[in-house]
Amino acid sequence: TTLLSYHWILAWIGLEINTLAIIPLMTKNPHPRAIEAATKYFLTQAAASALILFSSIMNAWLTGEWAINTNMNPMPMVLLSIAIAMKLGVAPFHFWLPEVLQGSTLQTGLILSTWQKLAPMSLLIQLSENTNLFLMMTLGLLSTMIGGWGGINQTQLRKILAFSSIAHLGWMIAIVKMSPQLSLLNFIIYILMTSSLFLLFMNLNTKNITELSSSWFKTPTLISLSLLTLLSLSGLPPLTGFLPKWLIAQELVKQNLNMFTFVILMSTLLSLFFYLRLSYVMTLTLAP
Repeated sequence: TTLLSYHWILAWIGLEINTLAIIPLMTKNPHPRAIEAATKYFLTQAAASALILFSSIMNAWLTGEWAINTNMNPMPMVLLSIAIAMKLGVAPFHFWLPEVLQGSTLQTGLILSTWQKLAPMSLLIQLSENTNLFLMMTLGLLSTMIGGWGGINQTQLRKILAFSSIAHLGWMIAIVKMSPQLSLLNFIIYILMTSSLFLLFMNLNTKNITELSSSWFKTPTLISLSLLTLLSLSGLPPLTGFLPKWLIAQELVKQNLNMFTFVILMSTLLSLFFYLRLSYVMTLTLAP
């Protein structure tokens, strides 16, 4: 509904259906951690939805337009950007994402990390022309840095993937105003690579780094291929994940944002550390 709608109320209804539909999947296993994760997810998404509804009503009041693709007033647009950032789990509104993923199963985590981000991301790309450049770049830089710092100390795979998601969203958010096409390309590649990693962990039935160390003996071929996926996710050339980062850095340099490009590229090294640690554990260590 959100992808196809041109009216704000329809887009909001689509987002609400999306949120409510995944909660039964999260609480399917009636464990206290799962219930806690579902509650946190519901409260965050409900707050973001309320903010989206408020900003769209405010925009309709100021401009007299309910259509999504019209020029928006700057004030409601800032509120809307913050609401979408909350829905996506972009820093500094990211606190719910690692906790919710940790409390969910790998199957639900896969849906949360990929499918649930489609609707808010499509809204943001549609509205890219109206977004506030300074706000988007600040959120993007914060996300790449927090995504890198947060993932370094983690041992749980779902939390590592959550921080990886935050870091990747940072790249998409930073460039969305200047080049929505690049943002979309990055999003598609992120979904493909994250899905393949989640499917690998589901196949191996592993939830933390220690369990991962014995996986080489189970399926050496699969582990060799997933090593490439991990390194691609970290953005190492000549793998696919390097392409969007390279193009985004190129676009930022074209806009004379050299210092910003340098900092965002340096923050990628933080993410690279925990991807390399996962790669090392998967392929080069023997289980005790």
